[in-house]
Amino acid sequence: MKTVSNCVEDILITQPYLEEALARNIINFSALALELTEPISKMLKKEVKPGAIMMALRRYNPPPALGNSIKMKRVMQNLGDITVRSNLTDFTVKNSPTLIDNHAKILERINEEDKLFYTFTRGIHESNLIVSSVLNDFVNTHFNQEFFIAVQNNLSAISVNLPQDNSKIAGLYYHFFKRLAWEGVVLYEVISTTNEFTILVEDEYVDKAFSAIKKVKT
Repeated sequence: MKTVSNCVEDILITQPYLEEALARNIINFSALALELTEPISKMLKKEVKPGAIMMALRRYNPPPALGNSIKMKRVMQNLGDITVRSNLTDFTVKNSPTLIDNHAKILERINEEDKLFYTFTRGIHESNLIVSSVLNDFVNTHFNQEFFIAVQNNLSAISVNLPQDNSKIAGLYYHFFKRLAWEGVVLYEVISTTNEFTILVEDEYVDKAFSAIKKVKT
């Protein structure tokens, strides 16, 4: 049987900013309890008093990763270089029997010049190719048999080198996404490897995005 505490947890999990504010003790429990009275009453299909909700809020234990743990601080301080690459184009194409062969032609061209930006991700139904915009005509020519779902120019990539043990740190990416959201940065794509994290943004957001990620690091 669902309880008031269960309802409080369900609501907070879907609102990480609110959950973090509780973890930092910077929220008015009484005011929040009043705000949650109606939705929790609907969830339980019975009238719930604000006092019961406030008690559940005070007893709520947020995930440890939301706090500024010593381990998390150390990871943030050890973030590597931040690299910005501009003049990029994102091609999203539908997967097809010919895509891999045509993609191989793109790779041959990219191997001729190591300064070109390139990433490729294959999903279940579609694939994503991000390259330096100087290759646009080349890609269009060799993908002329493919179905383009979307093509976006005027993009920039911001890459961050992550510490070696980053895959064992819960909540690491949350700190990046939280800061970017607070700064009003719209992410076009997110790419990651084991020790590297890259976001793709439209050129109008690149300065804000770089500043936001730098703030996470410092």
